[in-house]
Amino acid sequence: MKTTLLKSEDYTRSPWKNGGGIFTDIADAHRAGSPVKDWDSLLWRFASTPIVAPGPFSYMPGIDRLQMVVGGRGLVLKSPTQDFDEREPFTTVRFTGEMEIVTALEEGPVEVVNLMARRGAAEIGLAALREPGERPLPAGTHLVYAARGDCRIRLGAEDFAISHENTLKVELTAVSNLALVSGLAVLGSIRLTG
Repeated sequence: MKTTLLKSEDYTRSPWKNGGGIFTDIADAHRAGSPVKDWDSLLWRFASTPIVAPGPFSYMPGIDRLQMVVGGRGLVLKSPTQDFDEREPFTTVRFTGEMEIVTALEEGPVEVVNLMARRGAAEIGLAALREPGERPLPAGTHLVYAARGDCRIRLGAEDFAISHENTLKVELTAVSNLALVSGLAVLGSIRLTG
C-alpha cells in the first residue's frame, strides 16, 4: 500500500474541454510515454468544478463519466434521451462523454466532483462516505476527498486525517479495508483494465 496526501494548494486549474469554465485537477493519469498530457492521452481524471450557469457539457468521445454534487443543490443534467437527477448532494450519476448534456440549475450554482476514464482502459466508481463504517477496497487507485470540512479515515490499521478539500491517494496491490471515522468524504476508485 502506498499513500500520498494531495494538498489543495498543489492542484492545477485548467479550462473545460469546451472552454465554458475552469476545473480543478485533483489527480489524473495518462498513457505511459505520451509526449503531451492532454485529452487524447488521458486514462483517468478526478476533478472538481463549479457550475455557475446553465450550459452544455464538453463532448468527450470514448470517455465514461461519473459526477456528484458536493456543494449546493438542484442540479439536473438534461440529454435528448434522459435526465440525470443530481438535485440532492452526494448522488452519483453515470453517463458517457458522447451524450449531449445541458445543465439545469434549479437552486443556483453548485460544486461538483467528476471522475472520468477512457472506456476500455479503466473501471471507475464514485461514492459518498457519510456514515462511519468499514468497506473493502479492491486493488487499484483510490482517492479519498474531503469534500465538506475535515474528515478522518482508517485504512487497514492506520489512521489518516484529511483537511478540507485535500485528498488522500491510496494505491493498493491487494484488498484492504477503509473505514470512515468522522466527517464526510468522497471516494473515487480506479482500476486500470487495459
